[in-house]
Amino acid sequence: MATNYYLKRVYEPASESDGFRVLVDGIWPQGESRIKADLDLWEKSLAPSAALRSWFHADRIGRWEQFREKYLSELSANPDAAEFAREMASKPTVTLLYASRDESRNNAAILREYLQKH
Repeated sequence: MATNYYLKRVYEPASESDGFRVLVDGIWPQGESRIKADLDLWEKSLAPSAALRSWFHADRIGRWEQFREKYLSELSANPDAAEFAREMASKPTVTLLYASRDESRNNAAILREYLQKH
């Protein structure tokens, strides 16, 4: 059985269809309460490094492909990412939560790509 990975902004209401809810940002989302976020896990160790995140935010559109490559490289070198992939493989549905306003160019989308391959 393959795990279904979904993406969702952490500011959207939780629903039963979310399954296991994991916040994958390194910084707590501004203005969001821990109760309202309704998380099963906050996996800070899978977020892009602070340097990579700052570099990307300087030009989110122009640097997207480079950011994707660099973040995938960080994940491949991160033993927590491999362990997380093994743990999530036993769950039918996992929703990766992120704070970014950009629903297609964010770290959760890249993490989902990594998880689907591992």
